[in-house]
Amino acid sequence: MTRLMALLGGCIAALVALPALADETPKHGGTLTYMIPADAPPTFDGHRETTYATIHTAAPYYSVLIRVNPDNPSSTTDFTCDLCTEMPKPTDGGKTYTFNIRTGVKFHNGDPLTAADVAASWNEIIFPPKGVLSPRSSNFVMVDKVEAPDPTTVVFHLKFATSAFLPALADPFGWIYEKKILDDPSKGPHWYEKNIMGSGPFKFAGYELGQEIKGDRNPDYYHKGLPYLDHIIGIFAPKQATRVEAIRSNRAAIEFRGFPPASRDDLKKQLGDKITVQESDWNCGSVVTLNEKKKPFDDPRVRRALSLAINRWGGAPALSKIADVRTVGSIIFPASPLAPSKAQLETIAGFWPDINKSRAEAKRLLKEAGAENLTFTLLNRAVDQPYKYVGIWLIDEWSKIGVHVTQEMLPTGPWFEAQRTGNFTVDLQANCHSVVNPLIDVQPYLPSSVSKQNYGNYEDPEEMVLYNKALHETDPQKQHEDMFQFAKYVMDTKAHKIMVLWWYRIVPYRSYVKGWKVSPSHYVNQDLSNIWLDQ
Repeated sequence: MTRLMALLGGCIAALVALPALADETPKHGGTLTYMIPADAPPTFDGHRETTYATIHTAAPYYSVLIRVNPDNPSSTTDFTCDLCTEMPKPTDGGKTYTFNIRTGVKFHNGDPLTAADVAASWNEIIFPPKGVLSPRSSNFVMVDKVEAPDPTTVVFHLKFATSAFLPALADPFGWIYEKKILDDPSKGPHWYEKNIMGSGPFKFAGYELGQEIKGDRNPDYYHKGLPYLDHIIGIFAPKQATRVEAIRSNRAAIEFRGFPPASRDDLKKQLGDKITVQESDWNCGSVVTLNEKKKPFDDPRVRRALSLAINRWGGAPALSKIADVRTVGSIIFPASPLAPSKAQLETIAGFWPDINKSRAEAKRLLKEAGAENLTFTLLNRAVDQPYKYVGIWLIDEWSKIGVHVTQEMLPTGPWFEAQRTGNFTVDLQANCHSVVNPLIDVQPYLPSSVSKQNYGNYEDPEEMVLYNKALHETDPQKQHEDMFQFAKYVMDTKAHKIMVLWWYRIVPYRSYVKGWKVSPSHYVNQDLSNIWLDQ
């Protein structure tokens, strides 16, 4: 870590302000201008896309069936209705969920929203028709069918009971589209890629490619008294310096994705109590993928040695001062009830409390595997935060067991292409998700034939047995143990994946912005209906 600090420089201590008090009285009116860290969304279609660029652009214009509680977004288990009237209690042994849908809800074109629209939207997400992309369809392996028996009722029939269902259903990309448009031969599902028309708190008011998107308050919004704002303006700006300067100069009030520690510290130093900061563990983890089709990474001893070399407990505090990472954890989000305890975590290779013992074992394993003079190239994404910083740190850690590593930084497009084609040996990735749902979030660690997001090129039937056991278990204590056994198998027994550190979300913003609460995901709590301005 000393060498890393010398390479990257120091930082000043963070001065973190508290969010707005809960008992403040919200004010109506005003315009919120916020920054979107992208040049443009790939499309406006939430069912198709996976990027925050689409969520931050269009979420305020849509409704969802259920969502993470906007007043408690840091919770991993607190879900609440948006279009339904109350959260249902499952029947049929946990395999049937019946939702009653609000009456009087209107799409922004004036058409009524009914259960038929909700069912049609979810059927498109879960069972996409030919030619329609739905990257989250695999999240719903438990769903058998979705139906709307009448205008106010939607029923989800599951193949098996699982605690993974409700978090999956609360996905912020689950926007409700109009069935009439989805069924129209001249429009169909692809219409939503270029058009915005929902029933959310704001009505779409204009879009300039690469510049901005505007929305106006929806006077017919079904949550009475909301939204508080009259207008919203999202400004596209892919460069971090542009976004920071916009907040510094008060041309914008907030950017919802998050800034690195140095930007937070600079804004606080220059603007004092005019800046408020909210922070959270982030449902994104830096993880090393090893291409098991390439020697010597087909040998679990080599993979295990590389994990044992990393001093996570000692390195995390210093690295967190310069990069968007902080928390030591397994492949399961640390704040989840399913995450291993610290005592359990310390039994996993790479997380032992004695780093000298770990590195001695790493050297022994490399010698045993005939890989004492191991040399390789680390493929990494050409993005500073936190990719480059974590990559530099890893190279320094591996050098301490005699492994020589160089880093190849590629732009996002070629980086993805190299992963998909297997044109790498070792790769630094990020496993990021929206709603915390460990049973679904660990899917990228499943065998490559099961998960298209796993570029490790391995098959492992035993791993699938462990995963399916946890997925089908409904007793919380037994499921916790099942998930620990799964995590230990993936990270230690087979060392298929090297979990590094979990990201840390830092959102500094103008203190007159009230009502918004940070969550473990930059996808969640983005309809902006609860935000108000104290000015």
